[in-house]
Amino acid sequence: MRLGMDHIVNAVCLHLAERYEVPVESVEVELLYDEEQGFGAETWVQGRSRILVEANLKEAIARYVLSEFGERVFPSQITLDVEEEMWADIAK
Repeated sequence: MRLGMDHIVNAVCLHLAERYEVPVESVEVELLYDEEQGFGAETWVQGRSRILVEANLKEAIARYVLSEFGERVFPSQITLDVEEEMWADIAK
């Protein structure tokens, strides 16, 4: 299964909204990639900035796949990649 950038952003938004008990509309996400730092995201929850690392992204994606597609996946099954846009490949 492959999730595009929109699905990853939705996953992070839903994850943080649930975690901080705020409306999903109050969460903003900007996905990041740096050759030295790897994958991450800068997020804003009710105006407060938070930085997420790759492990946080994989946790959010795993929860999203479970809630939206009914499939349990583990972070070790998720591979993030980027060319012009970021995507996540999920191994079965």
